[in-house]
Amino acid sequence: MVLKTSSQLAVVFVVAITAAAISATAADDGAARLYQQMVNKAIAFLATKGQADDGSFNAAAGPAVTALVATSVLRQGRSPDDPLVAKAIKYVEKFARDDGGIYNEGTVNKNYETCLAMLMFTEANRNGKYDALLAKAEKYVKSNQWGATHEKEADPTDVKYGGTGYGRTNDRPDLSNTSFFMDALKATGNRADSEAVQRALVFVSRCQNLESPYNTTPFARKIKDGGFYYTPAAGGNSQAGNDDETGGLRSYASMTYAGLKSMIYAGLGPDDQRVKSAIGWLKKHYDLESNPGMGTSGLYYYYMTFGKALSALGQEKFVDEKGISHDWRKDLTDTLAAKQRPDGSWVNDNKRWMEGDASLATGYALLALSYCKK
Repeated sequence: MVLKTSSQLAVVFVVAITAAAISATAADDGAARLYQQMVNKAIAFLATKGQADDGSFNAAAGPAVTALVATSVLRQGRSPDDPLVAKAIKYVEKFARDDGGIYNEGTVNKNYETCLAMLMFTEANRNGKYDALLAKAEKYVKSNQWGATHEKEADPTDVKYGGTGYGRTNDRPDLSNTSFFMDALKATGNRADSEAVQRALVFVSRCQNLESPYNTTPFARKIKDGGFYYTPAAGGNSQAGNDDETGGLRSYASMTYAGLKSMIYAGLGPDDQRVKSAIGWLKKHYDLESNPGMGTSGLYYYYMTFGKALSALGQEKFVDEKGISHDWRKDLTDTLAAKQRPDGSWVNDNKRWMEGDASLATGYALLALSYCKK
């Protein structure tokens, strides 16, 4: 047996550490190359097969899909002068209205379309080019929030209070639109303590299956699992349906991630019971093959909210209820890599909520990937 000296052991230790570092660097480089290849293929698809001559992606949907796709490309580092982005921006610009909204004339989706357009113009803003447009749009969407400017809805006990829907004529706020509203407010510089954000928090809290001082709606005590559903307004609705035994509104993952993200934007910390309960539900339903509670319905929307919420949470790893630690960024990237089609697009075989539209699904996927950058 040959005994090694301390200096020899030190050399062995350094060599081992160096080899491990080189291996880790190589793995990181490989992951970065895979990521960029996915992005490049997706943007090439959008530019050559997704975008119409007028710059739109799905013109029948007004400016919404086009704004979302352009935002996803901008978040992948492309310039507003990129031909795809520039054409999309020009298309959306023509929907800017005198009242500050950015929407298709005659639509009932004015608030929804404006919020998505705001996200695009914020990402594209250079040297204050869109400052005036964004200020008007911000004022417009705030005016559409229940409880903001309408005296009859200013009562915080009104179940609609703080929420936003597709538009005022829709007469029903929901968590999905309120989540996009929160995104738009954050993008335009609204802090957690802004009045609009705090009003939105009131509504978001009432979309959670958690009875608390913040949620005394009839649904809160029926299913106490901490997850989120679509809306408590207009009689209540969950896209996952009602629980047969309790009559409660079933929780599902895309809304639970949307709810968690919105609460974080509103300044709630990890010790708040609403945040704890939401994370508790998500720990039980960590899954990237489905939108838990909804199967494959809204799968790519789910990927977007998954990435956005976990990025906002600020944790490198997500530990599920079994104690398994997940590198959620890698899991999401690998899942999307496996689902990307040879032409660079993503499409949901389940066509609910327009995810059979390759441009929309690809936009969602690129947005989801943008949150996987450390």
